[in-house]
Amino acid sequence: MTEEQQQQFVIPPMPEAPPPVPPPVPAPETPVRVRKDRRVLRAALRWTTAVVVFAAAGAGTAYGITQMKRTDVPGLATASDGRWDYPVITRPPLPSGSPGPFAADNKTNAHYADLRALLLPAPKGAKADASLRGTNGWLPTKTFLAQYADTAERKELAQKLTDDGLRHIAARGWTTPDGTQTRVYLLQFDTAVAADELFSPGLISYDSPVYALDGAPATAYDDSVSTGILDVHVKASAYVEDKPVGPADVRQAYLSAGDTLGLIVQSRKGVAKAVPFKQTLTLQSQLLG
Repeated sequence: MTEEQQQQFVIPPMPEAPPPVPPPVPAPETPVRVRKDRRVLRAALRWTTAVVVFAAAGAGTAYGITQMKRTDVPGLATASDGRWDYPVITRPPLPSGSPGPFAADNKTNAHYADLRALLLPAPKGAKADASLRGTNGWLPTKTFLAQYADTAERKELAQKLTDDGLRHIAARGWTTPDGTQTRVYLLQFDTAVAADELFSPGLISYDSPVYALDGAPATAYDDSVSTGILDVHVKASAYVEDKPVGPADVRQAYLSAGDTLGLIVQSRKGVAKAVPFKQTLTLQSQLLG
């Protein structure tokens, strides 16, 4: 090998020390930013959770109030509207094998239950009217007729009752602590057809009853008494006394239910209140329906 070739293959000497390592580049401040972002996120989550909790609590409270009765919410209690405290109203049992008055197989709409048991009971605290007890619970026709003002009209109505096949009359009366006097009469006839014809036009016209009660010489139709407060099988026509009223204000209503007619009369010094009158009418209709 020539000297020139040997010079080309000379290996350079190794350096005495490794080259210096360049200084590290400072890391970006990412961890600090991450920690800050996490704090913000945690705070946001806490606020969001609080809002959701309060919203849920508010919604729950609103729902709870809407589910409570008005009288259960402090400050929203409603004073009594004047209704009487009647006992639980139940229809009397029917004789074995007998249908209800408006059952599909009762073509004559006859009431087979004891008529005396179909009378509305007196409300709690009321004093019974002994004059309407009759004999064994059956009221004489003359006692029923005595409440009508005109003697000639009493005779005319008595004849109608006879001609239409009146079977018997049951009645009940009472006086409540506020002085309201109530009389309830039920009249049962041989057929529902006869009872319905006597109801109208025999006893009522649209704007006034045919026969005036004692103490109520002039009356007006009470259009506040609607079919909505009655049993679906019962018809009624109600009247109030025209002003100026006499010594006592008188309300009255005739009812028709199959073979039975009813008359409810309430009177009171000053004003005969509408609420207990409608309540009494409603409950009596339910017993007859």
